[in-house]
Amino acid sequence: MIGWLHRLLGDRLPAGFTGTLAADEHVLASGVSDHGPVVVTSQAVWLPGSDGPRRVEWHVIAKATWAEPVLTVVEAEEVARPGGAVVLSDRQPVRVRLDRPGKVPKVVRERVDASIRSRHYKELPGGGAWFVQRRVPGTGGVVLQALPEPGTDRDAVAGIAREAAERLAGEQA
Repeated sequence: MIGWLHRLLGDRLPAGFTGTLAADEHVLASGVSDHGPVVVTSQAVWLPGSDGPRRVEWHVIAKATWAEPVLTVVEAEEVARPGGAVVLSDRQPVRVRLDRPGKVPKVVRERVDASIRSRHYKELPGGGAWFVQRRVPGTGGVVLQALPEPGTDRDAVAGIAREAAERLAGEQA
């Protein structure tokens, strides 16, 4: 009965997928690329890589775009942790050509958008920064992230992020 239900709802891993999902992680969509399957789950998107599938959680995706037939995902990495906030920097974009995208583009967009609780852009000397509260999948928690533009003073961004995190923590107490 359960197998039939999973087939009906599409909650199945595609052939050739070698990653291991968390116990509470569920498949929402999958697509086929030349380098392996792309799997979209309740907690992350799994992208094919030279060392096997790579899990990128929703709260660290800075940008995801679809320009048929290519899905582009820009993951952000942590570069500083001022107080209860996280300062991020964009990694190189990962581009995956999806010959059969299925619902992947739509579900990726929905999941990235749903991870954002609030966002604010602040102009600063040398550029600006996005300050974003994001839901962390699987934890029920929220993290304040700061993503400075190139050329923006990272120390200034870290200071603002620290103050904002302290203020938010005070409001929740």
